[in-house]
Amino acid sequence: MAKHIACLTFDFDVISSWINRGLTTPTPISRGEFGLVGAERILALLNRYAIQATWFVPGHTVDTFPEVCRRIHDGGHEIAHHGYLHEPPATLTREEEDAVLARGSESIRRITGSAPRGYRSPSWDLSPHSVDLLQRHGFVYDSSMMAHDDQPYRARQGDEFGRDGTVRWGRQTRLIEIPVSWSLDDFPHFEYRRTEAYLQPGLMHADSVLNNWVADFRFMAENADWGALTFTFHPQVVGRGHRMLMLERLIQRVGELGGTFGRMDEVAAEFDRRAPFRE
Repeated sequence: MAKHIACLTFDFDVISSWINRGLTTPTPISRGEFGLVGAERILALLNRYAIQATWFVPGHTVDTFPEVCRRIHDGGHEIAHHGYLHEPPATLTREEEDAVLARGSESIRRITGSAPRGYRSPSWDLSPHSVDLLQRHGFVYDSSMMAHDDQPYRARQGDEFGRDGTVRWGRQTRLIEIPVSWSLDDFPHFEYRRTEAYLQPGLMHADSVLNNWVADFRFMAENADWGALTFTFHPQVVGRGHRMLMLERLIQRVGELGGTFGRMDEVAAEFDRRAPFRE
């Protein structure tokens, strides 16, 4: 029987990503704080439609704003790992990355009572050590890579790329990859950001973005017997009024197309049943 899943995922960075970038003056911090407003609106919307989602939460957010994180957990949503202070793994040594994984997991454990099963790398930038470390820390799935759009797969470990262009593929691992895409992420579409090095214009018309997202889901529904399409939202971005209306329309359109909604740990478990890992 065909089944098409939409994963609504929320990167609940709040102020952690701004602090990590050294942007601690009042205005960028206030942009992050708006994520608290957005989170309340999102929780109310998900409750209205009886949808359980996955929230990728940095340990800093858990420790700084524990009350809202407890409400996320109490609402039946999954809390997954998203670094501690939104540190991209590719910028860390192996020892630093290992320590960040441990610290973030401990913060989540204090809220949920158990270690997180899923991980998403800040800025979607894994290191050469990430897959190995995630397995050592007991993670079941990752959601940071982009080799498919709607089909989970097993992450590889140990790829090698020579300076002359030679490629040596690593081995497939038990770690399940639930892929993502920048095109299905609200931040580049909507968030205006300017630095000395670059300009991210953002501020796209919400209906145009919605049309693309619905079309991606329709393509999966028409071309795959089973699949999971991952939408990535940031409460400080999607929480604005007109974008909340867009998010509700997305929920409605997925339902009209016969889709269902699922937490990412549930998708990983279903994929594991459908395609058991073999050494």
